[in-house]
Amino acid sequence: MTDAAPRTALVLVNLGTPAAPTPRDVRRYLSEFLHDHRVVDLSRWLWCPLLHFVILPVRGKPVAKKYASIWMDGVDGGSPLAVYTRRLARAVQAQMPDVRVVEAMRYGKPALRSVLDSLRADGIERIAVLPLYPQYSTSTTGAVTDVVAAASPDARVVEQYHLDAGWVDAVAATVRSARAGFGGERHLLFSFHGLPERFIRRGDPYQQQCEASAAAIAASLGLGRAQWTIAYQSQFGREKWIGPSTQATLREFAARGVFDVDVVAPGFAVDCLETLEEVGEMLAHEFAQAGGRMNYVPCLNDSAEHARVLADIARRALA
Repeated sequence: MTDAAPRTALVLVNLGTPAAPTPRDVRRYLSEFLHDHRVVDLSRWLWCPLLHFVILPVRGKPVAKKYASIWMDGVDGGSPLAVYTRRLARAVQAQMPDVRVVEAMRYGKPALRSVLDSLRADGIERIAVLPLYPQYSTSTTGAVTDVVAAASPDARVVEQYHLDAGWVDAVAATVRSARAGFGGERHLLFSFHGLPERFIRRGDPYQQQCEASAAAIAASLGLGRAQWTIAYQSQFGREKWIGPSTQATLREFAARGVFDVDVVAPGFAVDCLETLEEVGEMLAHEFAQAGGRMNYVPCLNDSAEHARVLADIARRALA
């Protein structure tokens, strides 16, 4: 930011991640994440004992092992979600030299509330908050707006960009580039993070926006409806989630003899545990065991085009 720059800041907010791939750090992170009523809205009398005495003790070690399998090395290493979000903030900063661009996490560090308080303490007068969730859900963007409303109620929040033309074209371009490297085009599977059906019944627009995003990206790619499928991943617990699930869809593909599939996850701004380990490792291995060949298309991550798209969205929010 130049000396003459207005006192304006842009905060890129991602979900969050453990500080290290250890059971202790994973439990600490999951405790904060799963304590949010936006994420799990069960009675605290029921949920808290279940979380602290069953889920966290059981899940800490296996989840830490999953994180360890994707942890990035080097000076700028760490959890892929943290690394790519940090790099993306730098790339957006290069696109917006007159605005202070910082990253924050809704859960974990750097904590969104602390980042907002620090910006105000530094004399920042205008703040735009851009959650890195293209599709709106009360469980994700809604959780961000809760913090913003309490810490900086005059900040502008970008609630969704699921049909932003620049974003749609950027995702489509990433798919084309990846497919060129794969050596051909196969059936394209859009995999979005899942959500319990009860959220949708209460009016959450997430599923509709996911479907609209997939259709727009497919149209940009020139795909006919028979050439792509949408599914939802990362389901847990016993209640019914929106579907079909990505895992079940891949199993159905194998059963029908559809053995060549490309998977893209446009609901994730940057690669993370759910894309790299769940899709790129676990589901790819399971599909291969059934005779299939899956190619995973990386997220937009810290690409120059992603930074340009987010900078354009932020400028409109600040206008």
